[in-house]
Amino acid sequence: MGIIKYYNFEDSEVFIFDEFIINQVKEAVVIEPHHNDIFNEVVQEHFSGKSMVYISNRVKSYSVNPLIYPEAEKIPNLIAIGIIPKTALMRRNAEYEQKFFHKPYEIFDNLRDAIVWVHKIMSDTKNNSDSMKEIPDSNLRKF
Repeated sequence: MGIIKYYNFEDSEVFIFDEFIINQVKEAVVIEPHHNDIFNEVVQEHFSGKSMVYISNRVKSYSVNPLIYPEAEKIPNLIAIGIIPKTALMRRNAEYEQKFFHKPYEIFDNLRDAIVWVHKIMSDTKNNSDSMKEIPDSNLRKF
């Protein structure tokens, strides 16, 4: 589970792993829908054709425009988001933002728990995908 790539962008630090991205946004940044373009480029470069999970490790104070979430949902291989808020206010903000994202979205107290969840989500996704492959075409016609 070692890190594959590290990016130090103007607005955030991004850590790429096999199944997920950890993003740490820098102090006082306002995350807007255009940030999804950069995120999507990174996702397609490192996860083209495979599922992945986004983890936001919120260690700095910054703002998120919740309209980023409907756009993020359009990234086909982004299957879930995990948020690790540092403060109670950050947790309340993450709970509010959750209303705008309609794929799995969880809030965690620490990075370890978030990573354990990533592995479970990825395993569940793989198992669901494998079980769909096992249904013979003749059975699908019944639906």
